[in-house]
Amino acid sequence: MYTPEFSKPRVLSVSQLNFYIKSIIENDARLNFVFVTGEISNLTDHYRSGHIYLSIKDEKSVIRAVMFAGNARNLKFRPTDGMKVICRGRVAVYEPTGQYQLYIEDMQPDGIGALSLAYEQLKKSLAEKGLFAPEHKKKIPPFPNSIGVITSPTGAAVQDIRNILSRRFPSADIIMCPVLVQGENAPAQLIDAVQKLDKYNACDVIIIGRGGGSIEDLWAFNDENLAYAIYNCKIPVISAVGHETDFTICDFVSDLRAPTPSAAAELAVPDTAELVDYYKSQKQYVSSMATLKLRQEYNALTELKTRLSVVSPQQRIFEYEKSLELCKTKIQHFVQETINKKTADITKTAAKLEGLNPVKILSRGYSIAEKDGKAVNSAKMLKSGDEFTLRFSDGEIKAKATGE
Repeated sequence: MYTPEFSKPRVLSVSQLNFYIKSIIENDARLNFVFVTGEISNLTDHYRSGHIYLSIKDEKSVIRAVMFAGNARNLKFRPTDGMKVICRGRVAVYEPTGQYQLYIEDMQPDGIGALSLAYEQLKKSLAEKGLFAPEHKKKIPPFPNSIGVITSPTGAAVQDIRNILSRRFPSADIIMCPVLVQGENAPAQLIDAVQKLDKYNACDVIIIGRGGGSIEDLWAFNDENLAYAIYNCKIPVISAVGHETDFTICDFVSDLRAPTPSAAAELAVPDTAELVDYYKSQKQYVSSMATLKLRQEYNALTELKTRLSVVSPQQRIFEYEKSLELCKTKIQHFVQETINKKTADITKTAAKLEGLNPVKILSRGYSIAEKDGKAVNSAKMLKSGDEFTLRFSDGEIKAKATGE
């Protein structure tokens, strides 16, 4: 039968025990590279140091975890309590407390891409702060003298923008700001270009964008600092990032979103040919309207003149003059007729009187008065109104007695 030998037990300090456990865990290759999935809780984000302290839990257990600043800076999204994540890292012991924990080197949202989650988080945050509000949108000038273009100098987008601007509105100057549009240094160059154009008031409108690509290619346009630079820019900004189906934070914060760089150029300036046709039609319209208006006013003036002439004092005086002239003519005619008639009567009476002139009668010789064929010897034989005949040697005169 085996009888074990008992020796005096070794007494360890707390530090020695923690160190021993630490060495066991850290020498286990399986614990040096692990993937752990769970829900974030008790998250503490030290903004000054950049370290993130949290717990990862499931339905039954929980493990403490830490993500140091060097790794945390590479996160594309912002971890929050309750978020389900997949973490890659190593398990180690923190000697001062004897607590083992997960040291996270990389973290991804479970079920959704990190970039997509980061995009949605930033979009929600900026919307709540009012950066996308319509009342902050500036109007694009209808006839800009100069257009600032912020894009890659080698991409197809810059050629499309140049060609369209030159064709549609050749009088406008194009101010090129060549920048990186993807990669780690792209956001800083984009921000610098926007701020310099705004600082020196170098143009009337800014086009910022690039051609299409993946969400990773377009990520520079989802930068939070770029969003604030565009929001604070006093010059109107047109965003033209990617294709029609691509949306970035830059699109939402800009004053106008264009589906493509080519569309941005068309939105930035008017078409000279269309303007010429428009103003020609406007000229023709104004001319025809002016002619119509003049004709209407002339007809109204003519009608008014006609109406005024009826009640015009001058017209009334003219009508009175005509009436007076007519009366004058009638009076003159009446007077002349009266004169003529009286002249004729006088002439006739004078002729009769002349025939009764005693001198003439005596010069004609002795006359015999007869009444009813009988000689009248005395005037007493005649009554007033009696007709009698004076016979002379050279003729006779019919007469009528007057008086008593």
